[in-house]
Amino acid sequence: MPQRHLRDAAADAARLTAPSGLGLDSSHVRRRMVQRLQQAGVHDERVLQALAEVPRHEFVDSALAIQAYEDTSLPIGHGQTISKPSVVGRMIAILMGGAAANRLGNLGKVLEIGTGCGYQAAVLDRLARQVVSIERLRPLHDKAHANLQALKLTKIRLVYGDGRLGHSGSAPFDSIIAAAGGDDLPPAWLAQLAPGGRLVAPMVAPGGKGQVLVVVDHVVEGGVGRYVRSEFEAVHFVPLKSGVL
Repeated sequence: MPQRHLRDAAADAARLTAPSGLGLDSSHVRRRMVQRLQQAGVHDERVLQALAEVPRHEFVDSALAIQAYEDTSLPIGHGQTISKPSVVGRMIAILMGGAAANRLGNLGKVLEIGTGCGYQAAVLDRLARQVVSIERLRPLHDKAHANLQALKLTKIRLVYGDGRLGHSGSAPFDSIIAAAGGDDLPPAWLAQLAPGGRLVAPMVAPGGKGQVLVVVDHVVEGGVGRYVRSEFEAVHFVPLKSGVL
């Protein structure tokens, strides 16, 4: 077996052994994850850099920390999961391609639907001017607050509320990203999307079989605004629900 393959195999084995000391805090561990994400098709250097900077293991239970830098979703309690790094990277990279983001050079003001444990908000923090993140489950809202406070991030505002309603008090948003998928896109999200803004969300596929990634751009031409919708690959997210718990 070539030496390079032996080295890669040894590195893979090391990732599956119990962590010791500050191993998971190593930038090398996160860089290794980023290299895998590049191979999986995430190529935006700004997004990759943000993913490389956020300590994902700090957002999952300690028993699952050894899996934090694998490209896998992990349970965070209350029937919810932390998304795969590749899915987080893919969705944020799509956001970065929106007209407003191209004009601003960043994601501008972002609305995140479904804070979860706070991981994606931490990644967004490095690419946005401001992040407003809504979570409907009080225990997860509190968990995200503790996780993000520990990292001393200052551009994130956490809101306990119904994500289907968006956050009109902070609108309009240059970018909207959802971590849960429903049968439709709530009208409030479209109403709160700024001209030139882009929305990325999972949605039940036509025919009700699975979910697809949906992108909506708020296009303004001749002073008239309209919404242009595109559909991308199949995804799997938790259901989008109303109300708070």
